[in-house]
Amino acid sequence: MIENYLGLDTDMTEALYLKDSYLKECTAQVVSVKDGKYVVLDRTLFYPKGGGQPWDTGNMVRDGDVFKIVYVGKFSGQISHEVDRPGLVVGDSVHCKLDWTRRYRLMRSHTAAHTFASLLCTGTGALVTGNQLGLDRTRFDFNLEEFNREIALEYLVEANRLFSKDIPVKWYELPRKEALKIPGVIKMHSAFPPDIETLRIVEIEGVDRQADGGTHVRNLQEVGQIEFLKAENKGRNNRRVYFRLKD
Repeated sequence: MIENYLGLDTDMTEALYLKDSYLKECTAQVVSVKDGKYVVLDRTLFYPKGGGQPWDTGNMVRDGDVFKIVYVGKFSGQISHEVDRPGLVVGDSVHCKLDWTRRYRLMRSHTAAHTFASLLCTGTGALVTGNQLGLDRTRFDFNLEEFNREIALEYLVEANRLFSKDIPVKWYELPRKEALKIPGVIKMHSAFPPDIETLRIVEIEGVDRQADGGTHVRNLQEVGQIEFLKAENKGRNNRRVYFRLKD
């Protein structure tokens, strides 16, 4: 969620998801293949695992041959797509299609997570110590000395109130020095963005601005509602909260 700050393209691959989270299909060219199944493209709409957000799935199609994408990761700065079988070669033109149902649910969860975490961090002074988005539930860890179910519910209720409002969500890049002047732009405990010139900012208007490299919905109303699952004590000053989308 908050660990991936870079809003720029990788060396070989144009990361289309950074500019348009709603892009479902694209054409691309294979620029590298390793061990027959690890494919690098010149452009991609598939999000690589990182920052607490799972990787995207979908497929690549070359002249009617379908290659299922089973994993996407970033290695040595390059986005690598693991496909289910060999066959693609450098120079191939492929049509990429995203598993949109899966991605859109993760987008809703991600924006919900930013909203909930921002409310809790602002209200308590806590920082995020860990997070993991999921299709069935989302987990957050906070460095709070005292915490209980009632505190979690208080901020969850406030988040759900915001999800009923027409509040835009947008993302853009800012020069590093300018971005770091934003109060609360970094919410991850013991984390600091790498020494890069530009940070990608996700802004929920009037609610939150933070450095982030993930995918989000364009309006809080798209999130729907979330429900509390449980709160746990995970050690000294470390509290864990689980919640999920209601539908």
